[in-house]
Amino acid sequence: MGADGHVYERMPVHQTNLGRLYQRDCLGFLRDIPDKSCDTFFADPPFNLSKDYGPGVPDNRRDDDYVSWCRDWLNEAIRVTSDGGAIFVYNLPKWNIHIGHHLLSKGLNFRHSIAVESKTILPIQGRLYPAHYSLLYFSIGKPKTFRKIRTPMEICRHCGGEIKDYGGHRKAMNPGGVNLKDIWSDIPPVRHKKFKPVGRAANALSTKLLDRVVEMTTEPMDLVVDPFGGSGTTYAVCEKKRRRWLGCEIGDVAPIIHRLTTNDVCHHQNSDLIESDDCAAEDVERFAAE
Repeated sequence: MGADGHVYERMPVHQTNLGRLYQRDCLGFLRDIPDKSCDTFFADPPFNLSKDYGPGVPDNRRDDDYVSWCRDWLNEAIRVTSDGGAIFVYNLPKWNIHIGHHLLSKGLNFRHSIAVESKTILPIQGRLYPAHYSLLYFSIGKPKTFRKIRTPMEICRHCGGEIKDYGGHRKAMNPGGVNLKDIWSDIPPVRHKKFKPVGRAANALSTKLLDRVVEMTTEPMDLVVDPFGGSGTTYAVCEKKRRRWLGCEIGDVAPIIHRLTTNDVCHHQNSDLIESDDCAAEDVERFAAE
């Protein structure tokens, strides 16, 4: 039985009190999930850059085939996401243009196009230096959950003083920090092996990015679906934040299972301040008492 109470056709390869992991193709996995059962859907699909993710994980489709495949799993994402729920897609700007257009054509509510700064990409001859990834945020109608996140004021690394580019007067600033912007320049790259599970040499997302997605759009015990397991970052964050989750990975799932069953993989430091409402505070107290 899945985390949402639904009986799936295949048995999970790993399960916890909060979630289930399946080794399946993303479309078959998503088609088994009931309508409007997911609170937040997060997708970090292969970018179609001909990278080697291991046997059975294609990453070299024709451009039109890749876009068509994205539309297929996006349609399933729309179906399984509840009214007021959130859909996030992390991809190259090139692909997220097509993905955003498709979501708009389906009547979804555009919330944000978030630029996630990354200076690890190599310069390309004859073009501007590509220094960010795209994170799209849509909702099914009006968001049922949107928790305000504040970030610490930036400090000059030379003089130690505050960088006053927050667009307001210092005395009027909230003591909790600055409202989270739609440009995230503070997401650390996942380079060191302490942030990666054993056996996962490919790219991985920072837990700090998933912290924000989960905290912004869900409450404790809400359901998060991620059909592209990768290194298991989404599931590890959900376990830490007490969110239910469903996920799958078509390739090797051993690194994900290792991550979820050991304390070997570190989370990135995160100084975000989450402004919770009374209901969220009561939930946290209730789950902490269990």
